[in-house]
Amino acid sequence: MASASSTSARSLFIESKMRLADRVQVNVNNIASLARQIQRGSKSSEILMHAAKNFAQQEHGLEMIESSLKKLALISTHLEYQMGTIDKNSAMLEEVTEQVRSMQR
Repeated sequence: MASASSTSARSLFIESKMRLADRVQVNVNNIASLARQIQRGSKSSEILMHAAKNFAQQEHGLEMIESSLKKLALISTHLEYQMGTIDKNSAMLEEVTEQVRSMQR
């Protein structure tokens, strides 16, 4: 009788173990399905692609702005030189004007 009951207990244990394995497999499949649905629903790959594209466009825009600022700095330097020359020439013009007046006297 002991062997019949141990065989019965063993078969119940094996059956329980198999049901548990089946349930675990079902749960794993459900989790995988849920993860796929979340990924599709969130469209994270599309959002990342859009963000990368915008970043690249911003980078190009910043490069253009940097180039424009360098050109403006160069123009500013040239204008400073021209302003210095104009100041120098206007001072010389005043001296020449005084010399002409002194000659006319």
